Amino acid sequence: MSHATRTTRGDRLRSAAAGLSAAVVAVGLAELVAAVVEPSASPFAVIGSGLIDLAPSWAKDAAIALFGTGDKVALITGIAIVLVGVAALAGILESRRAGVGSAILGALGVLALVAAMIRPGAGPFAWLPGLVAGVAAVVALRLLMRTVHPVPYLRAEHEERRRFLLWTVGVAATGLAALAIGNVARGATRSIEAVRTMLRLPAPTTAAPAVPAAAELDIPGLASVVTPNTEFYRIDTALIVPRIDPADWSLRIHGMVEREVVITWDELLTLPMTETHVTLACVSNEVGGDLIGNARWLGHPIRELLARAGVDSDADMVLSRSSDGFTASTPIEALTDDRDALLAVGMNGDPLPIEHGFPVRMVVPGLYGYVSATKWVTELQVTRFDRASAYWTDRGWSERGPVKLQSRIDVPRPGQRIDAGDAVIAGMAWQQHVGVDGVEVRVDEGPWRRAELATAISADTWVQWRLPWTAESGAHTIECRAIGADGETQTSDPADVVPDGAQGWHRIQVSVA
Repeated sequence: MSHATRTTRGDRLRSAAAGLSAAVVAVGLAELVAAVVEPSASPFAVIGSGLIDLAPSWAKDAAIALFGTGDKVALITGIAIVLVGVAALAGILESRRAGVGSAILGALGVLALVAAMIRPGAGPFAWLPGLVAGVAAVVALRLLMRTVHPVPYLRAEHEERRRFLLWTVGVAATGLAALAIGNVARGATRSIEAVRTMLRLPAPTTAAPAVPAAAELDIPGLASVVTPNTEFYRIDTALIVPRIDPADWSLRIHGMVEREVVITWDELLTLPMTETHVTLACVSNEVGGDLIGNARWLGHPIRELLARAGVDSDADMVLSRSSDGFTASTPIEALTDDRDALLAVGMNGDPLPIEHGFPVRMVVPGLYGYVSATKWVTELQVTRFDRASAYWTDRGWSERGPVKLQSRIDVPRPGQRIDAGDAVIAGMAWQQHVGVDGVEVRVDEGPWRRAELATAISADTWVQWRLPWTAESGAHTIECRAIGADGETQTSDPADVVPDGAQGWHRIQVSVA
């Protein structure tokens, strides 16, 4: 291999490293500026949120199916990987033709700037982090490119390499330091958590009945009838979780009403509070999936607030809006009938976790979350389905989203190998606001057998079930189906999650030794 070839390859590597170093300092400085002046304008967050908004429904469904509640981490990781590749390429192109790589990195800054400016609720300084990112990337890349190629007659080649290494590492270290300081500067995260921890919620005027002892079958591997906050699924569009001080929170009720109502946090806490168990489910939950959980919620009935506003008799929908711009369209009857549709402030005896909507969210039994469970809610607009649409309905999902009758097998696990002899098949069943009357199970397409149903907390919660089974050696297929309190039997017809939730029987394969 010739010396010229080694030099060319070395130049490419150094140029790529220069591009990466420039990107690191740009990201670090931009994140620091965002943390100080406009946390929601973080370049990673606004670009990621833009990708979420632009992605077709099938891509979102695939991400949730593949990564579950880790979909946001996967997205950020993917953005970082792409940025690494683009930055390295920009460095190489800059070494070949001055200005090309700088233009690429500068364009990324402009992209972040524009994405931040068009986000709902963009602040007056939303443009600043993107501008800082673009300028920092261009300046850093041009400075570093001066150290990439050895300068004949001025320094020895090993001195040039040392100089390049010092500059490149120094610039990257500056970016990493800025990123670390930015994380520290996001003190609002810790301060809001401190406010949340210090809160003392009012006692409920209407307390939730005690969970019946017979509601929990105590079978290892079977989901708990009440889901701990730390295990509750989280699916939303927020890459950066909104941090809202309750003192700054308010809810505006407007639209087709007799009078506009604005309620503050302090006023909300003085209102009568209802406590109830409600199971929430994500419309993206596959048959047998785990994007579902049950909790004890504390909040004020939404119907009381709507009654205060005076709803127009022609209205048929409430468009709820989150502080980050997300919207959901809820049928008005689900918010005005006798179900416990709540403006919730508490979850399992504690203030709402920040990632689950602190300080206030909506909880509506019987509807999938995409049309009802708005977190960080700040606005209720009374309107009509033919006059307004919401985030997910704009993307091809159905307008009303009632929860479908479903059941799943938790024990044994799919693909599990178990010992022959006495065993148990167990799982969960649900159809919120209707209730479950029974569950049937069959093995290897044999006769359906009625499972033992635990005591349900209410018609708004899921219920456990179990069936004794004498397991014989070999491979087996197990299926289940639920029967609703209204007499409906869970359909065997398979359907994808789009446009209104998955359906079909849960079927697993197990091996018996």
